[in-house]
Amino acid sequence: MTERLEQREYGPFIFALLAIATGVVAGLGAYLFRLLIGLIHNLFFNGSLSPFADANIHTAVSRWGLFVAFAPVIGAAGVVFLVKNFAPEAQGHGVPEVMDAIYYGKGVIRPVVAVVKSLASALSIGSGGSVGREGPIAQIGSAFGSTLGQLLRMNLWQRNVLIAAGAGGGIAATFNTPLGGLLFATEILLHEISVRTMVPVIIATATATYIGQIFFGTWPAFRIPTLESPFFHHDAPQVLVAYIGLGIAMGLVSVVFVKAVYGFEDLFTKRLHNVYVRHLAGMFIVGLMFTVLQRFSGHYYIEGVGYATIQDILTLTRNGIGFLLLLLALKLVATALTLGSGGSGGIFSPSLFIGACFGGAYGIGLDRLFPHIGVDPSAFALAGMAGTVGGATGAALTAIVMIQEMTLDYSVVIPVTITVAFSYGVRKLFCRESIYTMKLARRGHLVPEAHHSTVHNLRRAEEIMDRNFIVVAPDCTVHDLVALLRDAPHTWWIIVSDDAGGIELLSRSEVLEAATDGSGQVRVGTVPSLGFVVVDEDVRFYNIVIRLRLANATAALVTSSETVSAATVTGVIGVAQIAETVSQWADYLPVISANPNPFSGFRRR
Repeated sequence: MTERLEQREYGPFIFALLAIATGVVAGLGAYLFRLLIGLIHNLFFNGSLSPFADANIHTAVSRWGLFVAFAPVIGAAGVVFLVKNFAPEAQGHGVPEVMDAIYYGKGVIRPVVAVVKSLASALSIGSGGSVGREGPIAQIGSAFGSTLGQLLRMNLWQRNVLIAAGAGGGIAATFNTPLGGLLFATEILLHEISVRTMVPVIIATATATYIGQIFFGTWPAFRIPTLESPFFHHDAPQVLVAYIGLGIAMGLVSVVFVKAVYGFEDLFTKRLHNVYVRHLAGMFIVGLMFTVLQRFSGHYYIEGVGYATIQDILTLTRNGIGFLLLLLALKLVATALTLGSGGSGGIFSPSLFIGACFGGAYGIGLDRLFPHIGVDPSAFALAGMAGTVGGATGAALTAIVMIQEMTLDYSVVIPVTITVAFSYGVRKLFCRESIYTMKLARRGHLVPEAHHSTVHNLRRAEEIMDRNFIVVAPDCTVHDLVALLRDAPHTWWIIVSDDAGGIELLSRSEVLEAATDGSGQVRVGTVPSLGFVVVDEDVRFYNIVIRLRLANATAALVTSSETVSAATVTGVIGVAQIAETVSQWADYLPVISANPNPFSGFRRR
C-alpha cells in the first residue's frame, strides 16, 4: 500500500513533455539501431566496418563465398550469450514481452532489456537471420518509457501509456508512419482508449517520426511506379471480388505462419536441450538456405529484413509465380527457424515479405488468366502485405493505415481493407491467438481481445449502495441482534452507533458466527468492526474501488453529509454490490466462446 501511495500522477503538460522525450529516444533509437545492424551486416558479409547499409538494395555477393553460410551461426552464438546471461526477455520478437509488462508486469521493463535487445537483434538481423527490426525497436522504445516512469515513480496507468508511446514511436520512426505507430500502440498495447492515453502516444509518435525523417528522409519506405497517380483507381467489381479470395488465402497463410513459428520453437526445445546447440543449428540451416538461393538465383533474398525483395515484387522486377511462391515458403521457414531456435527480432518485416510474395503471385496469375479486367499485380502484392500483417498480428487497422503510409498511395485503400478484413477473420476462425498473443497464452497470460466502454465506472455510490441496514447500540447483545436479523432476511449490514456518534460496521455473517460460537450474550460493541471507508453519494464506482483497495477495507459507508454519523449513513457498498455492478456491465459485452472448434456453431442438416 505504501508503494502505491507514493506513486505520482503527472499533469497533462508535464506528461506531454515526457511523451516528447520518449518520442525523441524512440526516434534516435531507431536510427542507432539501424546503424548497428548495418555495421554488423557489413562486417559479417563484406568484412568492412561501415555502419551504412540500404535494406532496399540487395546485399552484394559476400567476399567469403559459400562460407557466408556460417555468418548466422557466429551471430547466433552472440545472441544466445547475451540473452542467456543478461536478459532472457530479449529473446523472440519483442512485442509479447511489452504486452506482458503492461498487463502482468505492472509496467516494469528492465533498462538492460533495451541494450541487450539492441545488440541481440542487431546480431540476428545483421548476420542474416530472417527477422525484422520493428519489434526490437518497439521494445527499445517501450523499455525507455517504462524506465522513465519508474524513475519518476509514475502511477501505473501513466507508466503503461509511456510504454505504449515508446513502442508506437519506434514503429513510426522506422517506417515513417506516424498514424501506423499510433494505431499499433492503440490496437496492441494500450490498456485504455481515451483522450488522456491517446494524446501522449500521438505526441510521441509524431516526435519520433520527425526525428526519423531527419536521419532517414521523408520519402516512403517503398516506391511503386505503377500505382503512382493523382487519381483514385476505380477497380471493377470482379477485381474487388478477387481481393476477397486474396484475403481468405492470406488468412490461411497467416495461420500457417503463426503455427510454424511456435511449432519450430516446440520442436527445438524438445529435441535440443542446450540453448547454444539449438540456436546454432537453426541458424546454420538458415545460412545454408540463403547461400544456396544466392548460388542459383543471384541474390540472398530471404536473409535479414528482406525489403529489397519486397521492392522487387512491388516494381514487378520479380514476376515469376513459381519463384515468388518458393520465396514465400523459404522465408516462412527461415523466419520460423530463426525465432523458433532462439533468435531475436521482429515478425513485421517477414509478414510483409510473405504477403508481398503471395499477393504478387496471386495478382500475376489473375492478370495472365483474365488480362481483360485490368489486374495490377503490384496492388495485389500491396494488399497481400497488409493481409499478412493484419492476419498474423491481429492489428488490422494498423495494417491498413501503415501500408498506405509506407507507399503514400491511397488508391488501393478499398482493396487493402477488403483483404485485411477477410484475412483477419479467417485467421481468427482457425487460430484464435495472434502471433503476439500466442506466446502469452502459452504462459497462461491472457490479454483483452477488445477495449470496452466501462460504463459501470460512471455509476454513483447512491445508485449501487445497499440501503438495507440496521442501526443498533453497542450494548445490544448478539442474541437480540440475531432476533432482529431473523425478521429482516434481506439485511446484511449492521451499524453500531454509540452516544458520542462513533460508528462501527458489522456484517450479518459476523453476527451469526458470533452467535453460533456461544457468544449470544456478548454485546455487539465488543465484536471487532470491519474495516470501512466513508464516501459521498456522488462518488463514482471506480474511485470507490480504488479507495477500498488502498485502505484494505471491506466496505464503504455512503453518507449524505460531511458529518459522519449513523444518521447520515444512507447505504453500504460491499463485495456483493461491486459484483452486481460489474455483472450488469457484462450485458454490454459479447459472449466469447472457449471452444477451440471453429465450426462448433454450425449445425448439420
